[in-house]
Amino acid sequence: MFGKRIWVALVLVLLLALIAACAPTPQVIEVEKEVVVEKLVVETVVVEKEVVVEKEVEVVVTPTPAPKAPCPDSIVVCWTPPDITGVFRTATDFFNLSALDARTAGLNVSLVSQAPTSHLAFGDQVAIIEDFVARECDVIAISPIEVEVVIPAIKKANEAGIPVIIVNLLEPIAGVEVASYIGFDNTIAARISGFALVDYFGGPGILGTGREVEVEPGTYLDLAWWEEVYETITDEEKAAVEAKVAIIEGVAGGFFSQARLNGFHSVVDEYPGIEVVGAPCAADWNREKGIGCAEDFLTANPDLDGIWAASNEMGLGAMLAAEGTGRLELAGEGPVLGDKKVAIFTNDVTPESADRVAEGKMVAETTHGFPDWGWYGTEFGVTMACGGEVPQIFDIRPRTMYQENARLFYPHPALEPIDWDAIKEGGSPRK
Repeated sequence: MFGKRIWVALVLVLLLALIAACAPTPQVIEVEKEVVVEKLVVETVVVEKEVVVEKEVEVVVTPTPAPKAPCPDSIVVCWTPPDITGVFRTATDFFNLSALDARTAGLNVSLVSQAPTSHLAFGDQVAIIEDFVARECDVIAISPIEVEVVIPAIKKANEAGIPVIIVNLLEPIAGVEVASYIGFDNTIAARISGFALVDYFGGPGILGTGREVEVEPGTYLDLAWWEEVYETITDEEKAAVEAKVAIIEGVAGGFFSQARLNGFHSVVDEYPGIEVVGAPCAADWNREKGIGCAEDFLTANPDLDGIWAASNEMGLGAMLAAEGTGRLELAGEGPVLGDKKVAIFTNDVTPESADRVAEGKMVAETTHGFPDWGWYGTEFGVTMACGGEVPQIFDIRPRTMYQENARLFYPHPALEPIDWDAIKEGGSPRK
């Protein structure tokens, strides 16, 4: 019996031990701590996510570095005119003004300018272009002393991968690569001068005593304007045109001189009353030689009515010769045939000649757009250096300057603003 009780007691002890082992009270505390720990872990995760979000916001707010600009750190435009006379000095001034405008806009642009000592120093300009190639200029701009002369030097620029801009003509040069031509058609420019002379000596227009044509202020008196006026000329008006005139040309047989002679003759030869005396006198685009040619014409022709000089250096020379002999005809005074006074007509337009035309000392002059050459020449050079494209042909549209509109040309020629911001981004604002 006693043994049985002992066995029951042992069973009870074992049961109590098992119950104690499963008792929850101490473990509940630990579980609660675990729950707290779980909460801390959750909060920590949230905090980490917030940190990640903050980093993402920082990436968005911080400015993205701009891509490398297409323009080089510095751009050198190299320019060579055929001489250093007023005509080409004007173009050079505007090459420089355009470069200054670019620097104001934040582009590091500089101009290197070199010219031969005279318009007959053909080899000098070739050497200058070759030097520009050796310097590795970013762009080379050329007003050719004569077209054929500079072709070998242009080919060297082509081989070196340097873009070439040609100014002073639009007629393409065979056998070379030219990125852009800025200028005018020399034949057209001389045709305009021919119409101005015909107008003054009796034809319809705005200069002489013939039928007056009304012109709105600011009208471009370009070839289209003149041709439209002369479409309606009557036989009587054509017969009324009379004058005895002389011609002073540039370099005899040269491209520019011949083109201008052709253009002038294409107009005046249509008028039987216009007599061209003798042969053209070649003054090589030079003022002093222009004076000499004019003096010879004045001496040989006491009844001379007019002189057309194919450039204004020669035209200013003719004006000085006529003025020196008391035979200069002022705009508004004539024409009076046989009065020994001589009216001067020319081509180019510079600040000096604009002053003389405004004073009436030269009747009319056809502009060749020298400010345009420089202003747009630098722009086109920088555009190409920055990866943009430029027009292959940029026509400045030759037109007539006379006393009434001379101040539209100088001292403040009308030039379009340049969009340097677009050029900086590799854009092509003129294309």
